[in-house]
Amino acid sequence: MENRTGQFIARRRKAIGLTQKELADRLGVTNKAVSKWETGDSLR
Repeated sequence: MENRTGQFIARRRKAIGLTQKELADRLGVTNKAVSKWETGDSLR
């Protein structure tokens, strides 16, 4: 299964120069949650 949503999140995050931790802090989630979104682990 292709993880287009995770790829999109990673591309946008990197384009604006945020780390996973910085994005997580802005969204009120953990950096591990962001990592799971980007890798697709949250979909399994």
